[in-house]
Amino acid sequence: MNITDTVKELVTDPLKKEGIEVVEVTYEKEDGNYFLRIIIDTKVGVDLDTCIKATNIINPILDSHNLEIENYILDVCSKGGN
Repeated sequence: MNITDTVKELVTDPLKKEGIEVVEVTYEKEDGNYFLRIIIDTKVGVDLDTCIKATNIINPILDSHNLEIENYILDVCSKGGN
C-alpha cells in the first residue's frame, strides 16, 4: 500500500463521522517541499473552518502512526482549488 492509500484509509472514517468526505490524497514535491494534500468536501461545501476542523482531526492521526515519509507540509483543502 502506498502512502496516499495509507493516509486515506487512516483519516476517512474519522472525517466521515464529522460529515467530511475525503475526495483525494496526494503526496508530491513542489518547489523543493513535499506536500501531503488531502482534498475534502461536505454536502454544504468547504470553508476555512471546515479545513481547520479536518486538520485538527488529521494531525493527531498522522502523528500517532509512524509514516515513513519525508518531512511534509499538510495541506487540507476543498476540491474547488488548492
